[in-house]
Amino acid sequence: MKKKDLENLWFLFKAIYRQEKKTFYIGVGNAVLQAVNPYIFVVLLGMIVDAAFDGMEFKRILLMIGTAMGAKLILEILQSRLNESYNKKMENYPKEFASRDLNLKALTMDYEYLEDANARDIRFRSFQKSFYGIGGWLTVGIHDMLNAGLSIIISVCIAAPMLIAGHNEGNSFFGSAWSSVLILVLLGIFAFISCKINVGGTRKAMQKFFDSSAAYNKKMYYLDLLSGVEPQKDIRIMNFENIVHNDVENLFGMIYENEKQQNIIYVHRNIFRNIILGLSSLFIYLFAGLRAYAGAITIGNVVTYASSMERFIASINSLATHIGHLKSAAMYAEDYREFIELGKRKYEGTIPVEKRRDNKFSVEFVNVSFKYPGSDTYALKNINLKFVIGERMAIVGKNGSGKTTFIKLLCRLYDVTEGCIKVNGIDIRKYDYKDYCALFAVVFQDFQIFAFPVGENVAAGSKVDEALVIDAMNKAGLRERLENLESGLSTCVGKDYDEEGVAFSGGEKQKLAIARAVYKDASFVIMDEPTAALDPEAEAEVFEGFDKMVGKKTAIYISHRLASCRFCEDILVFDDGKVVQHGSHDVLEKQEGLYRQLWNAQAQYYA
Repeated sequence: MKKKDLENLWFLFKAIYRQEKKTFYIGVGNAVLQAVNPYIFVVLLGMIVDAAFDGMEFKRILLMIGTAMGAKLILEILQSRLNESYNKKMENYPKEFASRDLNLKALTMDYEYLEDANARDIRFRSFQKSFYGIGGWLTVGIHDMLNAGLSIIISVCIAAPMLIAGHNEGNSFFGSAWSSVLILVLLGIFAFISCKINVGGTRKAMQKFFDSSAAYNKKMYYLDLLSGVEPQKDIRIMNFENIVHNDVENLFGMIYENEKQQNIIYVHRNIFRNIILGLSSLFIYLFAGLRAYAGAITIGNVVTYASSMERFIASINSLATHIGHLKSAAMYAEDYREFIELGKRKYEGTIPVEKRRDNKFSVEFVNVSFKYPGSDTYALKNINLKFVIGERMAIVGKNGSGKTTFIKLLCRLYDVTEGCIKVNGIDIRKYDYKDYCALFAVVFQDFQIFAFPVGENVAAGSKVDEALVIDAMNKAGLRERLENLESGLSTCVGKDYDEEGVAFSGGEKQKLAIARAVYKDASFVIMDEPTAALDPEAEAEVFEGFDKMVGKKTAIYISHRLASCRFCEDILVFDDGKVVQHGSHDVLEKQEGLYRQLWNAQAQYYA
């Protein structure tokens, strides 16, 4: 195994041990008992057979049998208790380990990596490996390898005296040391072949799955697509059935073929492994019988020796299988490590954001340029702005002009490629990230309303201040809708997880998103196309209640509908990644330029 593989496995193991020490130690105890338990009868059975051949009293033989059974019973009780505890721990592994690492990372990693297909594939591979996830898989592997390793050691300790017993010149070949050397060489050859078959076959099969992870990822996408209510509207009305069906059929056919090839690899591996095991057992019993015939060992030794060596070979096979799994696990451990270390914020600030009662903050963009990861084109270029905000601002421009990108940089979803952004004279990268994010309440055009209760959707948490939620919903124009909900704030949005849930229209969901922004009570309220899903009457309602909703806070609009700009003291006009105009509606309407063109094009709708 390569040094890099060992380093990745060690990284994963440390994460497991840090979080699941109790599970690890329970697993070690369980593995030790599982390794020791079978040899109780193996040793005592041989002793009992020899005692019977030597003419020992029946009472003493019964005492030996009783001792063996008592020891076996005690070990079985201990093992069953440990095994029960171990299995319960492993059942919760996806929840207790994966969710704390992979899920938490997905929720806190740099935003840019969420749009990275490679990052999604890495996360998928880390998550999907077996029921237990990659962490549980490695834990089970360590448990089984420890079990196999201890079994090998015990079997060698039991069989070794019998291999060297009776070595003298007077005995036949099978009573000599050369016979022991011969059987050890043969068993060594069998063990080596078995290891190669197990390690190579297991790794080859896992590599098949690894190579097709993107297909499995796409499979999950289609499962969500086919079971979703919203996507089905477009699929049915716009006749996407054929293309979706054909793509799904091709995808599942490719996955089936891949799994078929994996199964063929496993079948071939198991056939060759069973042949090796059979030949090994044949030689072990033949050798043991011939050594007993030569007088080198007793009849009881034959039983103990042969059983121990059989377990030795089986444990070698088991160890080889798990080494193969371990090599495969190293690939997933590499993904796990890469995902956990992915997107570490380049600038981890520590400065707390100044708390201002007046909510006035000076914002300065200093020669800011930005390119999205993987792109050679600037989404924003040489933005230089300085303004004190505590009022209402509009950001307008054509599609793709850089409006939303500007807000993403201000909210620090992305860090600038060049230049810097300052708030109150300090580079925003120097602020504590969570403290800085607390300044903003944003309603994006592609906002998300979750299948949670209404109150939790607005409060963005399980702790709901009902009075504040109701006030925020009233300000967002949802008073009447709330009054008609039988379960009030406890009503779930949609029926995804609750049959008593209620379906909300697109406009109502957008108002819920606006209520969420109001509830947060942040210094900056930013709305990206806040009325895009609303009809004109509802749009007017939002505009009329806007002053009331925002109060003295800073409000920033991103809008295509320039009617919203009349409510704003300051307007930024974007075009091709640059701010081409800056001023109030009255000033910009009189100037020749893009704003006037856009206003005149839409003026007929505002008459």
